[in-house]
Amino acid sequence: MNAHLPILIIVIPLVAGMLAPLLAFFSAPMARGVVLASALAVFAGSVAALLRVLEMGHPWSYYLAGWPPPWGIEYVIDPLSGVMVTLVSFFAVLALDFAGPYLAGRSAREKGAFYALFMLTAGGLLGMCATGDLFNLFVFLEICSLAAYALIAAGGRRSVVAALRYLIIGSVAACMYLLGIGYVYVMTGSLNMGDLTILLPPLLDSPAGILAVVLIATGLAIKTALFPLHGWLPDTYSYTPAPVLAFIAAITTKVSAYALYRIFYFVAETAGPVSATLEVLGWLAAAGILFGSLMAIAQRDFWRMLAYSSVGQVAYIVLGLAIGNSLALIGAVLHIISHAVVKGLLFFIAGSVKWQTGIRTIPEFIGMARHMPLTMGAFLVAAMSMIGLPPAIGFFSKWYLVLGAVEAGRWVFVAVLIISSLLTAVYFFRVIEFAYLKGKRPEDVPEAAVLPPKTGPELPARMLVPILVLSVGAVVLGILNEPLIQNVIQYALPWRLP
Repeated sequence: MNAHLPILIIVIPLVAGMLAPLLAFFSAPMARGVVLASALAVFAGSVAALLRVLEMGHPWSYYLAGWPPPWGIEYVIDPLSGVMVTLVSFFAVLALDFAGPYLAGRSAREKGAFYALFMLTAGGLLGMCATGDLFNLFVFLEICSLAAYALIAAGGRRSVVAALRYLIIGSVAACMYLLGIGYVYVMTGSLNMGDLTILLPPLLDSPAGILAVVLIATGLAIKTALFPLHGWLPDTYSYTPAPVLAFIAAITTKVSAYALYRIFYFVAETAGPVSATLEVLGWLAAAGILFGSLMAIAQRDFWRMLAYSSVGQVAYIVLGLAIGNSLALIGAVLHIISHAVVKGLLFFIAGSVKWQTGIRTIPEFIGMARHMPLTMGAFLVAAMSMIGLPPAIGFFSKWYLVLGAVEAGRWVFVAVLIISSLLTAVYFFRVIEFAYLKGKRPEDVPEAAVLPPKTGPELPARMLVPILVLSVGAVVLGILNEPLIQNVIQYALPWRLP
């Protein structure tokens, strides 16, 4: 079985997703057990595959059905894709565990549908990370997107509207990516990433090559929610059910950013139209960092504040790709991990507060620190990481981005990174002020009352455990950032770098 790990970590969630409705028809607990066991197996397999690749010192290629590329479909686990599949599978386990209380009282049919769609989303994201074929990446992009649209629509009337908007914009993005790889195929006769590293670079300066680069970049930038192509994200993140949202917010935009990194740095050559496209993306990312931070400050709704925060934070990753030196790329990969952990934690917290108290607006957080002390303690850790304070992981990802910008002489980007951290402090300290420092009813929210200290457990264990795991992880990853970079992330840099 070990020889087939690269394909098993994709097939297992897809099969579990297809079986979930049938199993739920007979027994909802059995369906939940099978789905959770499948997610745990995929996580264990992802960790094993990553460790094996690091031990081998070279990528692990798997030919589907024994057909070698370019005729067959290839799956590749290297340090970069190994980190991504581990991240995706880890959050799948946490989100499934967190979803337990949310699904209580739902019918077996609803539970089966949720498990099926969730596992299809996870399987699609895992396939995007592990595939070595550009068209196969599109197939998995559509699998995870279609399942995610349905999951998002399950949150009510506003969720349906948000899902429809996401479907329309996401379909445009997928079409642009598909057209881009169509031009690549016409030019080269291949869509295998390994083949294209040789065939594609000499053709990039042609009109078809330039158009392919622009289409692929635009499609993936929409999926990454890069400003000003972020229009689908605020409503989607504001109205999606919490277990789904924590997984989507933590993973989906990061996988799209990973795809952009993979194609531009491992497949294409960072010169000519790729270099020009990255330059444009860099300036859009800088604008997006400031826009997302300023819009987050303007929000009263806690979920919407986190949504606009995500617009700014994913732009950090793209900014690192645009700067393009080794320090900036280390910062970009580290920020993929950092933002996944911290933003997933924040949306778990937002969902828990809403589930326990019904509260969403920031002024209503008065007394929350006494009512839910562990949850709000985890929020302090997440806020510290988002602002960029040590020893949380967010400090180190931003530090490497700043170092990369300084090395490249991109002083405007350095200023943007510093200013954005100050703006992030403004909107997170506002929540901390209401939760910890204010003790009476705010005048602008007459209906808000101070929450009393909670005597019993503040949350069910299934909801509290993911929050505590991620809050500890944000600190531990920060403390261990140097071993993480030296033993894993440095091997996820493209070989073309000096």
